[in-house]
Amino acid sequence: MIRSQLKELVDHCFSQGVEQGFWTDAAAGLYNVEVPRHEGQGDYATNLALVVAGKEKCNPREVAGKLVELLKTDGSMLDKVEIAGPGFVNLFLKPSIWSSVLAPIDEQSERFGLTNIGNNMKVMVEFVSANPTGPLSVGHGRGAILGDTIARLLEATGYNVTREYYFNDAGRQMRVLGGSLQARYLELLGLANEFPEDGYQGDYLYEIARAMIDEVGDEYKDADLDLFRKRAQDAIFADIDATLKRIGITFDSYYNEHTLYEEGLIDDVVTKLRAKGLAYEKDDATWFKSTEFGQEQDRVIIKSTGEPTYRLPDIAYHREKFRRGFEWMIDIFGADHIATVPDVMAGVEALGYDNSKIKVILHQFVTLLRDGHQVKMSTRKATFVTVDELVDEVGTDVLRFFFLMRKPDSQLEFDLELATAQSQENPVYYVQYGHARLCSIERMAADKGVSIPELATADLDRLQEPEEYQLLKTLADYRAMVAGAARDLAPHRVIFYLLELAGHFHSYYNKHKVITDDQQLSGVRLRLCKGVKTVLANGLHLVGLTAPDKM
Repeated sequence: MIRSQLKELVDHCFSQGVEQGFWTDAAAGLYNVEVPRHEGQGDYATNLALVVAGKEKCNPREVAGKLVELLKTDGSMLDKVEIAGPGFVNLFLKPSIWSSVLAPIDEQSERFGLTNIGNNMKVMVEFVSANPTGPLSVGHGRGAILGDTIARLLEATGYNVTREYYFNDAGRQMRVLGGSLQARYLELLGLANEFPEDGYQGDYLYEIARAMIDEVGDEYKDADLDLFRKRAQDAIFADIDATLKRIGITFDSYYNEHTLYEEGLIDDVVTKLRAKGLAYEKDDATWFKSTEFGQEQDRVIIKSTGEPTYRLPDIAYHREKFRRGFEWMIDIFGADHIATVPDVMAGVEALGYDNSKIKVILHQFVTLLRDGHQVKMSTRKATFVTVDELVDEVGTDVLRFFFLMRKPDSQLEFDLELATAQSQENPVYYVQYGHARLCSIERMAADKGVSIPELATADLDRLQEPEEYQLLKTLADYRAMVAGAARDLAPHRVIFYLLELAGHFHSYYNKHKVITDDQQLSGVRLRLCKGVKTVLANGLHLVGLTAPDKM
């Protein structure tokens, strides 16, 4: 908000410079106004002079000098301006400017920070898409929370978002799943059976088999594999869906892989590639000429057995995303998909679509630590820790917060001791306790008869402490932070912001009393605290966390 107002001022001065012949408009839209990295370099700084000098082939400090003179003619926002380094211009705002952020926070309340920069663009976020062959693992959980939070950010900034789960219910893995359940069912009945090679070992198959026996006894002992495949798929997906709802995730649509086969879309992709001379036969297999699109080697898309490789349905599915009218497609995959992505991108391009409209985010693996040692085994299911087990131990809020604390491409170490700590060492507790403490301050004020004044009557000039300015500056950055996090698909920035804002508040609270003997000062400080409380709550809700009023 304040940054955008300042950018408008700098833009105005740039235009004045063009009108007065100081420079041309070649640098229009290429410069920025940013928060400096170091203290003492202003509240904001602009690189306008450097960009203009690069275009005009002139001295950047001379350009900076002209910009400073133009800025000084507007006395509404700036306290002083300085030239720094090779030509940066540091901008120092009047102290009274900062308190202006409280008015829109008060007016917009829970809508503060929302924008319409997405202009209703139709976006699909595909995430989770875990094969229905077992419970959700911790790795799937990271992708689930990352995808859901990206969708929340895009919705908060005006995009028309569809959350989709690609339901992979075809292929060899599902046949193996059906065979695994059939073997467990027969085993529990005491009948001879042969467990499939590479079969699924998890105890969850015993649970499904027991439920079948409770329901029908040995009625299915001679049933075909497809019945067991469907029973396993339905039971496992119901478990996945329940887990996702438990951590606050629902989907707008599901797309089944078998649809691609039933509607002839797989065959149609191959036909289209052949017609373009981009598919050929070799060694009884069908190959895609992916080398035509920058790949090091061509790829098999139909095996000699007649079964498609994973690339082909993925290419067909992404073509359907374009056909369904999505303007931006975001895929959230685990790092093990890294080899798949170039093949799908090449296939989409080969079919005549703009693959720059597809953004793939690959997230790294999660390592669970307890007492500094890696947790490798689940106590209940297979050889992996499930999302449900982790939620049982740390809770949904902690799970979401910790999974968002690192950039997706960074490996995440999930410290269980820290996650369960009820102290300010725990970053989730640190932020949520800030909100609870602010609620407590308001209750304390009400008990003492101190009310929060209306903005029109509050003497906000009394907010003069350095810690108060810091809080106001941080509040002023919230809307731009949300917009940037959405634009760059970077939800970790919201977490960083919440930790920063909570940190500034805790420092302020530890140094200054909010409720004092001075009723007017107390009221103004309560005004500030109300703004901080609103933004903390908005940020927590934005990433799917609660904002408790007591802890």
